[in-house]
Amino acid sequence: MDKDLALLHEKIDTLTEQLDEQRRRQRALDELKDDMIPIVNHMIKLSIDELEEIGTEFQLEDLLFLLKRVLRNTPLLLQMMDQLEAISALGDEAQILGKQVFSSTVETLDRLERGGYFAFAREGWRVLERIVTEFSEEDVRALGDNVVTILTTVRNMTQPDIMALANNAVDAIRVEEPAEENGRNPSALALLRELNDPRVRKGMMRMLNLVKALADQPESPSPN
Repeated sequence: MDKDLALLHEKIDTLTEQLDEQRRRQRALDELKDDMIPIVNHMIKLSIDELEEIGTEFQLEDLLFLLKRVLRNTPLLLQMMDQLEAISALGDEAQILGKQVFSSTVETLDRLERGGYFAFAREGWRVLERIVTEFSEEDVRALGDNVVTILTTVRNMTQPDIMALANNAVDAIRVEEPAEENGRNPSALALLRELNDPRVRKGMMRMLNLVKALADQPESPSPN
């Protein structure tokens, strides 16, 4: 009997707890309903006001037609959304790539600055400004007319044999005179003795060829 009474009390307690829980839920629903009713009424009023502004321009058939169009073009809308997602992903990748390119550009400019390239460019610009101010338009036109001749002359002058000859000439000028010749001019007899040297005769032959070439050069017209 005691066990039955205890079991009965336990069931009654369980039912009481369930009823209390149900009452709490109902009370919460009632409070939510009380809170939502003004909001819903306000939304309905706003909808009515907005529909009144539309007036007869809006028809229910138009809404149904729009809904059908949307449903019919669902694959196209999905494709457009996929394209938008792809463009967004491409934009993110382009942003990352842009940051990398900017960082690489800054590093390259810093390396060029430390290497002196910008200083060289500034000095080169100054040289170009001096050329522009020192030479007239006619000088530049004459340079353009003779640029082929100038480049050909430079090419011939930079040949190995010509460069070696120029280097030997510079070395010969730098050579000091013998001790016995220092302080006085060489005599005519000393010069005649040098003619016995084959190298002197060969050099004189080249000098004569140069003189002949200068003589064959046509004279420039005298300025008016």
